[in-house]
Amino acid sequence: MASASTIASVDAFQVTWNPDDPPGRRSALVRVTTRDGLVGYGEASPMHGGEHSLWVLRDAATSLVGADILDHAVIYDRLLHKYVKLGPEGAVTGALAALDIALWDLKGKLFNQPVYKLLGGAWRTEVPFYASIGGNSNRTVDEVVRVVEARWKAEMPAAIKIRWDGDRTRQDYDIAGDIAKAKAVRKLVGDDFPLAFDANNQYSVGGAIRVGRTLEELGYLWFEEPVQHYDVRAMGEVAQRLDITVSAAEQTYTTQALVDMINAGVRMVQPDIVKMGGITGLMQCAAICYAHGVELVPHQTQPTIGHVANLHVLATIMHLTKPAEFADPDTRMHPAFRNPPKPASGKFQIPAGPGLGLDLIDAELDKRRR
Repeated sequence: MASASTIASVDAFQVTWNPDDPPGRRSALVRVTTRDGLVGYGEASPMHGGEHSLWVLRDAATSLVGADILDHAVIYDRLLHKYVKLGPEGAVTGALAALDIALWDLKGKLFNQPVYKLLGGAWRTEVPFYASIGGNSNRTVDEVVRVVEARWKAEMPAAIKIRWDGDRTRQDYDIAGDIAKAKAVRKLVGDDFPLAFDANNQYSVGGAIRVGRTLEELGYLWFEEPVQHYDVRAMGEVAQRLDITVSAAEQTYTTQALVDMINAGVRMVQPDIVKMGGITGLMQCAAICYAHGVELVPHQTQPTIGHVANLHVLATIMHLTKPAEFADPDTRMHPAFRNPPKPASGKFQIPAGPGLGLDLIDAELDKRRR
């Protein structure tokens, strides 16, 4: 067992799937190999290509050689506090996320069990998803409707979220236009289909209240990040003044910051597994949410490793109130996977193979690495 669980190497690298991929479309990955040749894979947040988190992993790599993957919690906390003065939010927790996911993948392979079994077992082995559709800030009403209709028909999701992805420096820029788009999407899908609206932090408190009241009338299920994520007081104020569920915390990186958001009044939180310390971090969030009676609906935009790691966590949550996020239906990453995750009839199956259950092709990854 000792050699099977002893780390031999840690390789952190960026993958460019298409030659013209901008940094945000690349993947920040880590490959951890044991002395017996077991290999685990993890993924960090791809913001700006994930280079900040990859630097942390490369810096830590030598110190991890010889460590036992079964000392997982000790490794995690030791690295967090070694690099804590870098943030710890962002670069450090993204690096920890990638390493943590890889260690869970390795432990599952070591014991020949899927990750969800190691986490305590699955309440479900398939999870419905919602289509997360971005880039709507710069589209016309008709363009938004066309894009939403295409994914709605192609994927048969359990719900749809329209994201704005606008310029965060331009607050309350086109509230009337935003409301027109929200109304058009509601008209497209009908009165009963579940919808959500992600403002991507583009409103003032007053603007958010105005938009939120309209979303309530239109029957939207939740209103995501209406104000700047770092203004916790403002987020809490909007959440308390509206009847629609206000969600936040995809840009929250520590459990302490998550508690601050909950204490401000937010009752649906969305930490991201590739930002918030990986599987371990997200399971800590699940415990916090359970204790506070708050919905946990993780943010997740990465279509392969991060996505599947997220599904394993969702399998273990007793009170799963919303579908999983599916933001990127592009198949550009599939050549590096023998069994890439694919939706079917509005759901994702949770892999039952050892570890994450993904079968990666190292040669395909390596020829795309930067």
